[in-house]
Amino acid sequence: MGASPTLISSVQRAFRLLEAASAHATGAPAKQLARETGLPLGTAYHLLRTLVHDGYLRKLDDGGFVLGDRVQSLNAGGRSQALLTRVRPVLSALRDELSSAAYLTFYEDGEIRVSEVVDGPRAPRVDLWVGFEDAGHATALGKAVLRELDDEGRKEYLSRHVLNDLTPHTVTTPVELIRRLETTPLAPAMTDLEEYALGTVCVAVPVYSGGTLGSLGVSMPRSRLDRIDEVRGRLLPTADRVTRSLSLTM
Repeated sequence: MGASPTLISSVQRAFRLLEAASAHATGAPAKQLARETGLPLGTAYHLLRTLVHDGYLRKLDDGGFVLGDRVQSLNAGGRSQALLTRVRPVLSALRDELSSAAYLTFYEDGEIRVSEVVDGPRAPRVDLWVGFEDAGHATALGKAVLRELDDEGRKEYLSRHVLNDLTPHTVTTPVELIRRLETTPLAPAMTDLEEYALGTVCVAVPVYSGGTLGSLGVSMPRSRLDRIDEVRGRLLPTADRVTRSLSLTM
């Protein structure tokens, strides 16, 4: 038989208090929570004070305790993880079929952020040497999002972001960037032809998670540039599958 695991009793007690507090929609005082969890009142007070300090509980004016904002953040994070779990197999299949790293981004709080990357030995990811928040104009993933925004949305985004010159191929003027967004022959797909990193090309298409805009894309060596039409043809139905999966009610 293996050795018994080492358990931290104070952590267990804190979780018991959280569980007890969650059972009372309008809050419960320390004495009641101590009684329900079987904890000495002094111990309960110390743990409750710590949980309030760290944001996991909130103390009401009447002395009752309810769940705090940190718990709500954990719930939201858990839902996001569950959503990504739904689409990860789809991204893995895309990586294996195209022998290319697959990426998923979302436009949240005014920024384009990478939420998931699925790569492998035969499909290495791009070295993200510049964060996507500063490189939306130079990546296929970013441009797929920008193309979907309306005029006001693009204007607002561009007012907050400098179009940094990352390679000799990077577009650095808003007028030219918008022209390319609106005239791309591969719409709704967008490309990055060594605009983010020399030697690498990318293709991306838009996706949605409910009302949240995002993009799905792959990266590959420049030597495979002649496969862009094939990649676009594979990305479009995959993006539809991702959107349907992400839009299911949790």
